[in-house]
Amino acid sequence: MKFRGHETFAIRKGWLTKGMRNVVAMPDVFVSREVNPMDSLGIGSNMVKALRYWLQVTNLTSEPNFGRRNQNLTDIGNIVYNNDRYIEEIGTLWLIHYALASNKDEATSWYLFFNQFDLSEFTEEDFAKRVRKFISMSDEDVDMPSERAVSDDFKCVISTYYSKKDYSSDPEDNIECPLTELGLISFVEVKDHERVFRKESPKAEDIPELIVLAVIVNKYENEKEIKISALQNDDCSIGKVFCLDTISLHNILYKLDSLGYLKVVRTAGLDIIRLTTDMTYIECVELYYRELNDR
Repeated sequence: MKFRGHETFAIRKGWLTKGMRNVVAMPDVFVSREVNPMDSLGIGSNMVKALRYWLQVTNLTSEPNFGRRNQNLTDIGNIVYNNDRYIEEIGTLWLIHYALASNKDEATSWYLFFNQFDLSEFTEEDFAKRVRKFISMSDEDVDMPSERAVSDDFKCVISTYYSKKDYSSDPEDNIECPLTELGLISFVEVKDHERVFRKESPKAEDIPELIVLAVIVNKYENEKEIKISALQNDDCSIGKVFCLDTISLHNILYKLDSLGYLKVVRTAGLDIIRLTTDMTYIECVELYYRELNDR
């Protein structure tokens, strides 16, 4: 598990594009001894560390754990770079969000926030308590993160999905994360000197069906029959990572049914879906961009 890998910087608009472009041009951009990465990327040293981290936890690049730690685009990174390198399509944003929300090892707070943290309205202290409980109950040998690390992660999670323009006059806060477009967090009020936030459920039509299908296929690899309750409640399922309420979940499933990718079965005591496609996760994502390009 990892906390505070972002150096307190949330993803900023343009960062992932800049990172992918430089990795393609120079795979050792983050570790080069000949060229200073701050000069190559045009950002400060802590921002360089943050960008290196964000590229990997969003599954756009990967680097080995030992030896020459060059970065290269992943399969998803190549698809995004070739089809939407400026991160403008809503499906790209959902793919990046899915990578974050399902990355327990490297983006632990994002994983916890979407999969283990069930409060619809919450404060920073609520989240900190859930982190401490999760770590204390974990079977893994993990040190308890510091209060500062948890606090910085919470602020970064909020900055990832909530637009600071709504309450901040600081010009720096206007350089916000592109994932704020997903609208997954809103501000409620200040109560007892603490900010109260709320998780928001997106509308079914706000998430491209092929991106939802890709996540189902990736989560339930090699399974053809999946309980709808699992899709709603399992860690890293579409219900959890996309914050879907029951109505939105069912609307998406019935749309995928009408498109012929799966069959919703709710008779004879069953409450399942049957996948009728053999596409892989990567193939679903490729089809999403191919249909975009065709339009």
